[in-house]
Amino acid sequence: MRARGVVGSIVLLALVGGTGAGLGAWKLDSMQDRDAAAASQPEPVEAVVAALAREREHRATTTSIGTVLALQSITLRNEEPGTVREVMLTPGRIVEEGTVLVALDVSVEEAELRAHQAQARLAETLLERVRRANESEAVSALEVDRARAERDVAVAQIARLEAIIDRKTIRAPFRARVGLADVHPGQYLEAGTLLTTLQSVDEAVHVDFAVIQQVAAGLRQGQPVEVFTSPDAPPLPAVVAAVDALVDEGTRNAMVRALVEPGDTGAVLMPGASVRVRVPVGPERKAVAVPVSALRKGPGGDHVFVIVAAEDGVERAQMRPVTGGPVLGDEVLITSGLEPGERIAASGSFKLREGVKLAVTGEAAPAGGTE
Repeated sequence: MRARGVVGSIVLLALVGGTGAGLGAWKLDSMQDRDAAAASQPEPVEAVVAALAREREHRATTTSIGTVLALQSITLRNEEPGTVREVMLTPGRIVEEGTVLVALDVSVEEAELRAHQAQARLAETLLERVRRANESEAVSALEVDRARAERDVAVAQIARLEAIIDRKTIRAPFRARVGLADVHPGQYLEAGTLLTTLQSVDEAVHVDFAVIQQVAAGLRQGQPVEVFTSPDAPPLPAVVAAVDALVDEGTRNAMVRALVEPGDTGAVLMPGASVRVRVPVGPERKAVAVPVSALRKGPGGDHVFVIVAAEDGVERAQMRPVTGGPVLGDEVLITSGLEPGERIAASGSFKLREGVKLAVTGEAAPAGGTE
């Protein structure tokens, strides 16, 4: 009985081993058939549009938010107290230099002026009489000096009253647009009452903006900058008018003032409006520009696929690590890793991998221009 059990076990093991060997042989045969089928299939080809990396001038820039200021802007107040007699403050109206805006009542001052003018005439007459009397030695030189002093006091009083009358007539100091006002005839105004604001009317305006101290140190008067009124609007040419001599201790920024002359663009820059200012930083340098679609980003960083001719004579993709820079329209600047004139994959680069066979279906036209 024991011998039969041993024989049965041996037979079972033999059957299991035979079955395993058969399965292994079948698997090996299947793999060989699959490899043969794969070898007979054509190599995958990816279609791309090629582009040439080209050299272009580039200057780094920074942006800042600026505020539009009129070349001349004042808050109009009255220097003398008084009652309003006449008001010509129409909000939005453009007034010429010297236009009367507010006239206070000056009837009392005018009456006093007439009285002092009469006193001045009398003092002048007395002075002439005393001079003639002094020539005949009828009066002393002291009397002449006293008469001259009385005449001078009367003249000074006239000048004082004329100045008060003039200060009670408030005129536009320059050609300007009138702001909002709340002044009415008959209203009594204390000295220093706010009347309105005046913004000069000029084609040119100032734009004040802040930049970091390192950028401010490189700016010079007359240096060009660009002002944008909206994302879709073309830039307005401007030049640096002044750089503040003081750096803010809290932000470490310095204020810069630019002069904007809209010219033929027709843009209207209202005082107080917010604009974006693009400021050049550093000297111009050469960079390599490629289409935006050519630059790929991945866990290993930025890269492009360079089109190279392999040993088998076909064009293949070669992944090249690069350092991407700013985007300028339809192009992106490559600061390192790529040389001008190299041929790269533009459209269709998202589906590429190292060494894949390429079919170039077209050449991307260069965008052109300089920055």
